[in-house]
Parts: sequence; C-alpha cells; structure tokens
Amino acid sequence: MLVRLLYASRAVDPSTDAIEGILHECRSRNPNSGVTGVLCYGGGIFLQAIEGGRMVISELYNQIQRDKRHKDVVLLHYEEISERRFGGWTMGEVNMNRINASILLKYAEKPELDPYSVSGKVSLALLEELMATASVIGRA
Repeated sequence: MLVRLLYASRAVDPSTDAIEGILHECRSRNPNSGVTGVLCYGGGIFLQAIEGGRMVISELYNQIQRDKRHKDVVLLHYEEISERRFGGWTMGEVNMNRINASILLKYAEKPELDPYSVSGKVSLALLEELMATASVIGRA
C-alpha cells in the first residue's frame, strides 16, 4: 500500500548547513526504506512530500514530529496512492528563494512559502507546478 504525506514545519536552524544536513540524511536513508519525495524550503519554513509504504511513511512522520530540527509540524495532506508522483527523487529539493515570485503568487496571498495559510491541496498543487517548471533538483 503506497501513501503520500504532505507536511509543513518551521526550521529551528534555517541555515544552509542545517538544510544540507537534513537533505543528506534523507538521501542516505530513503533508498533502503523505499521513501521518495521532495523538500521545499524558504523563509525558515519546510514543505515536504514523502511517498512510500504506509507503515514506513507513518513511522517517518512520527520521527519528524519528534525531530529537534523541526517545530510547528503540521499534517497538510495524506492519501493512499496507486503510483508515486515524486518517485524520481530519494529527496528532491526546492529552494523557494530562487523561485519566480509569480509561481508563489498563483497559490498564495504573498510571494512567499506559507503552507500554514493554504489548504493541503493548494500546497500539493504548488509542488506539482514546481515539478512542471523543473524547479526540483536533486538526485534519484
């Protein structure tokens, strides 16, 4: 059973080194557990979609909630899926500070990443748009 989970959190340490550490950890652990996804970050906020087996994703989300690098963790969207949408990346990344403001304005009141002020479906639509515009970078 495959599932997709989308959550938002605030970074305790929004430095480049801290974000690179999170991405490195994801990319080293995810292949063995069958997890794929994408991490968007900007303005101290994370928006992350993770896909994989139901138990693995549930356990991973529980770890994220306890992770001292995150605060204000909130579940935005969860669904059973028939196929992965973010299967091309062990953990793709999007630095929202490098995104054209018009993409953000399409989905939000201001040109900034704020998944706390929009629905989970809107955040998922933003991720789809970022994929369509080739804004996601990272390794498979």
